[in-house]
Amino acid sequence: MTAPACFVGIDVAKATLDIATRPDGERWSVPNDEAGISALVARLRPLAPALIVLEATGGFETATVAAVATAGLAVVVAKPRQVRDFARATGQLAKTDVLDAQVLALFAERVRPEPRPLPDEAARGLDALLTRRRQLLEMRTAEQNRLGFAAAAVRRDITQHIHWLERRLRDVDSDLEQVIRTSPLWRAKEDLLRTVPGVGPVVSRTLLGELPELGTLTHKQIAALVGVAPRARDSGTLRGKRMVWGGRAPVRAALYMGALVAARHNPVIRAFYARLRTAGKPAKVALVACMRKLLTILNAILRTGTPWRPIGAGATS
Repeated sequence: MTAPACFVGIDVAKATLDIATRPDGERWSVPNDEAGISALVARLRPLAPALIVLEATGGFETATVAAVATAGLAVVVAKPRQVRDFARATGQLAKTDVLDAQVLALFAERVRPEPRPLPDEAARGLDALLTRRRQLLEMRTAEQNRLGFAAAAVRRDITQHIHWLERRLRDVDSDLEQVIRTSPLWRAKEDLLRTVPGVGPVVSRTLLGELPELGTLTHKQIAALVGVAPRARDSGTLRGKRMVWGGRAPVRAALYMGALVAARHNPVIRAFYARLRTAGKPAKVALVACMRKLLTILNAILRTGTPWRPIGAGATS
């Protein structure tokens, strides 16, 4: 008889990796360091797992994912919320590292999310710069908020920190510019994206770093991946309010700003927004629809390699 397929869940912490397999129920732990990851890969290879699932943990999983993928094993980095919802659906409310590894293995076996190609080193570098830029922006905003209520004794220190953060933001923007411009492929993609009114450097670079699937999926798939596709909330005769949620928050944030600009300066998006508002749609609902339409246009532009054309732009939307 053919042996059943093996599925692996790995719970990642800063110091340790907890591993569980299905259907045999084996469990073990290794340190989350170079030696531990090497031992993990050596133990997984003979198992030839059909799928390995980890959760995104803010970067602690990066080395493990890279090592497993390099070994030729299928791996997926799942969204924590999706895994927790799955755990609750199966009645697993308790949460420990060992239990989380078991839930991840069960998630791999039952849901079987599709593995996606991992970004290369250059893409990971771009993503790291984008993440750092967001962190600097958040710190600057926090300091600006504090400045409004700060006592005189600390106002100078906060002001100096704000100026330092602004200098660092300029440095990171310069680094982003250099990374994009030294890659012929990314330079060509950014040039295509920037032909669309409403798409500036932040939007284009966020899409390049955070959404490498852009141009390779259908308009419905890319909208669902980003989290701008309305989700039904119906039950029986009840028709609930459609909402968007999930997906990639940094991409949505960038698209939101892009849609704000496009609703004023992009003739296609401006007309689309006006039509929705005239039909009685709330401003935010209309703006989310503009985000989805803008994403669809950008997806088509990268898929076809055709720059934005104001006349006949419906061909790219």
